[in-house]
Amino acid sequence: MSNRLLDTWHRMQRWPAGGWLFSRAVCFKAPYFATIAPRITVLEPGRCEATIRHRRKVTNHLGTVHAIALCNLAELVAGVMTDASVPASMRWIPRGMTVEYLKKAVGTIHATATPEGALVEAGEAYELPVAVEARNPAGEVVFRARVMMWISPKPARTPATERR
Repeated sequence: MSNRLLDTWHRMQRWPAGGWLFSRAVCFKAPYFATIAPRITVLEPGRCEATIRHRRKVTNHLGTVHAIALCNLAELVAGVMTDASVPASMRWIPRGMTVEYLKKAVGTIHATATPEGALVEAGEAYELPVAVEARNPAGEVVFRARVMMWISPKPARTPATERR
């Protein structure tokens, strides 16, 4: 089974700066993510990894990476992983997120998203938890999130909706 997002990822990896271009394309599709300037580094079914650099625009008054920047990073990797993994007949949307701030987030932060269950084709909607861990440059986990994705069948296409 082919996945458009994964196909685009693989095709762009062959280009100079392809990973950067892919990350920019994701931010073009979902503009709010551009506020953290993410760089997607790994994308495969069941896994997405991305980094954000420690820059002034993502810091709080303490000089650490802001909690909401970490939440944005978590939602980004969870969403991109889900999009790259979900069967073609299904769609997804984030439904909620719980987070843990474990240490001060300093330096380039590297986040990894993996599903806690299988993304399967189903006749009815289901909830899929996605685990996200964010690490500092020393490899210490500074943030954890559990993003609840709502996976549901795509509605049947009618001739009227196909033209839109």
